[in-house]
Amino acid sequence: MTPDPIAVAAMVILLFPLGYFTLASPAFLLVKLDIKPVAQLLRGMFNAHFLVMSVAGLLGTLAFLLAGRLVFAAIVGLLATLAITGRRRFIQRMDDQLSANDAGDTEAPRRLRRLHWSGMLCNAVLLAALLASIPYISTSA
Repeated sequence: MTPDPIAVAAMVILLFPLGYFTLASPAFLLVKLDIKPVAQLLRGMFNAHFLVMSVAGLLGTLAFLLAGRLVFAAIVGLLATLAITGRRRFIQRMDDQLSANDAGDTEAPRRLRRLHWSGMLCNAVLLAALLASIPYISTSA
């Protein structure tokens, strides 16, 4: 059975931002987050990632709906919902740590680093789940 081109396109739409973030985010492990421009750049990267995943998730949901893959559409719709709702919470937590760092809290960069690690871990889990689902996309009717 040949894979549905719309479903494959939906997977590419979803895998591209996850893959990019997986490659780009570890670079911030090599720098100190108590440097304000670096921390702001990290915040901007996370903000952009959440926005791109929101759009990619919505596009992927529509593509899976068009392909008639309702289960995949629901799962990707959940991913889009998590990206949309999680963005505000995650970015607010980052902003809180940036403000704490500006106020002289010496532990703020460490908490910001933990946020960075948690964001990378969540991204890796999503990427692994999508990669693991490729055989089901290409073989299911």
